[in-house]
Amino acid sequence: MTKQSTKTKKPHTRHSQAYKDEALALAARIGVSKAASQLGLHASQLYGWRTKQQHTLNSTDREQSLAEENARLKRQIAEQAEELAIVKKAAAYFAKSLK
Repeated sequence: MTKQSTKTKKPHTRHSQAYKDEALALAARIGVSKAASQLGLHASQLYGWRTKQQHTLNSTDREQSLAEENARLKRQIAEQAEELAIVKKAAAYFAKSLK
């Protein structure tokens, strides 16, 4: 004897990013459970979207900090190259005077 499922499966729905953003904003205002029931979604779906959004924001912050570090290091390299050029000129000048 086998049990047959009485639940019918819903077709897989892809939601746009704008819809997800609005759903997450609603969840932030009234809570995930209430928002999920109002929108006909599972709470786990909203939690997953929120986690993915936070991960994306953290990645963006990390990329920004890496870009700032890269710019700082490029400035430092340029300054050191200029200092090296000055030292080379001074060394050449003193080398001439020793001859």
